[in-house]
Amino acid sequence: MTVTTPQPRTTIPTPSPRPRPKAEAGDADWLELTEAVREAGQYPTRAEAERVTRIVLSALGGHVTGDERVALAQALPREAGRVIASQIPATHPLTAREFVESVATRIEGSTPATARWDVSSVLSVLSDRIGEPLTTRVLAQLPAGYALLFGRAELAPTA
Repeated sequence: MTVTTPQPRTTIPTPSPRPRPKAEAGDADWLELTEAVREAGQYPTRAEAERVTRIVLSALGGHVTGDERVALAQALPREAGRVIASQIPATHPLTAREFVESVATRIEGSTPATARWDVSSVLSVLSDRIGEPLTTRVLAQLPAGYALLFGRAELAPTA
């Protein structure tokens, strides 16, 4: 028979949680942006609004170039600016309809109608955040038809 002698127990202290740094202003701005999209698009959760926001911004990022792209990225919360700036410029511009259809392919279960809702929800909030002058500059870079997606009337020039 083997007899074991009890050994003193060593307790390993549990690590104390590290103090979390306060959310940076950029994080708060990103949360504010996605919350505005959630409200505009009537999404049930902020997570869904954030997913749609990232998809639409990444699609837009490839179609806005030059100074407007830089200004757009700087006018948005840091995370949104990263999404815009990280996109490779598109080789050819998409019409507004093609843009919506391209977003539909990125969102599981989406149709052109639901994708149009998603795109409009994000871009109308974006337009409010970046202001009239920059929205006008961005729209000047895009083919006709995008103004409605940004929540603006698209007026045809009179003859």
